[in-house]
Amino acid sequence: MSFVQIIEYETDRREELDRLFDEWTTATEGKRTATHEMHTRDRDRPSHFVDIVEFPSYDAAMRNSDLPETRRIAEEIRALCSDDPRFLNLEVVRDDSL
Repeated sequence: MSFVQIIEYETDRREELDRLFDEWTTATEGKRTATHEMHTRDRDRPSHFVDIVEFPSYDAAMRNSDLPETRRIAEEIRALCSDDPRFLNLEVVRDDSL
């Protein structure tokens, strides 16, 4: 089964974060292990964001986190957030298409 990482954070600097996400996508081309990513924003709290990132496995997610490009850009992203991001590491135990 696949693995999903949820990253929850607060920021009022969305445009700067978008540029960093684009930079990460370019810098990790051919290296990253993430297979799907969604950046979401809370409609009721516009500065609250949740990213949903899918990987083939927990080990693949950890390899992705260990990439120098990921580590560097993660630090830059953290600096744009009003508090440290919260991470949830989730094993997918059921996946139904509806």
